Amino acid sequence: MSERFITDTLNQDDTEFDLSLRPARFNDFIGQPKIKERLELFVEAAKGRQDVLDHVLLSGPPGLGKTTLAYILANAMGVNIRATSGPVIDKPGDLAGMLTNLEKGDILFIDEIHRLQKSVEEYLYSAMEDFVIDIVIDQGPHARSVRLNLPRFTLIGATTRSGLLTAPLRSRFGMPARLDYYGAQDLREIVKRSARILNVDINEEGAEEVAGRARGTPRIANNLLRWVRDYAQVKADNRITREIADKALAMLDIDEHGLDEMDKRILETILHKFSGGPVGIGSLAVSVGEEADTLEEVYEPFLIQEGYLKRTPQGRIATERCYEKFNLKPGKKQEELF
Repeated sequence: MSERFITDTLNQDDTEFDLSLRPARFNDFIGQPKIKERLELFVEAAKGRQDVLDHVLLSGPPGLGKTTLAYILANAMGVNIRATSGPVIDKPGDLAGMLTNLEKGDILFIDEIHRLQKSVEEYLYSAMEDFVIDIVIDQGPHARSVRLNLPRFTLIGATTRSGLLTAPLRSRFGMPARLDYYGAQDLREIVKRSARILNVDINEEGAEEVAGRARGTPRIANNLLRWVRDYAQVKADNRITREIADKALAMLDIDEHGLDEMDKRILETILHKFSGGPVGIGSLAVSVGEEADTLEEVYEPFLIQEGYLKRTPQGRIATERCYEKFNLKPGKKQEELF
């Protein structure tokens, strides 16, 4: 239950919950200070010239605030925003319909932009650079191309895998910004802010406990807070302390270091089934019953960042800290790999 609760795409209820906690202004956005400062200056300069924002590329792991920043930019510029995602746009005609409905200054937000179809992506080039699109009418010998002028708009692309973006597309974004994992202090402030919105009483230690298990990700922190809120409502008179947060998160099998059930399964599999590694991602995925892409995008970044796992050309290996976590001693062969 726990790993699905944390990492799966938000369902409808989760989306509504997330939107209610999502900041609408730069002043309310906690964390990512350098990126926030650059974007605020970016907006102020554009408004001072009465110009349209240049295209923005937001990259980084899931749940760090890429979508939130897109909406904050739209709010700061006082323009409309239309949101979609790369996999949803099947053909160039779908994109043309969105672009022709935009007004001057409006924002088109494309999440997971690295998953755009090649034909759709190429259609974007002239739209982003020259603000024109060519529509092909009819077929066969009667086919002809009609050029439509577009209003000057801003494309904001969000991606969790910037390395999959083609060079021509990446080069057309004037403002690239990469979001990184949040520190404990920023996450604690996010938890406290969300608790105020949810009208739940949480003390400093309780917020610290939730933040410490959120894997450096605000979305996970808010999801965990929702669960702890429910637990506190039923068993603690709607008050969250460190002890209450610890008991609530223990029910989700999330330990004091933020490792959930799947994290531990991955590490234990490497330790016991593959003697600490190295092991290929394909073999590891089969052993734990999860997709290889999910392991690489969802679980590995946190495990590597926290020092439990290491990637090598030969495969994944458990680190010294991983052995200490499970009270095991590495063999001589593994010590040589550290």
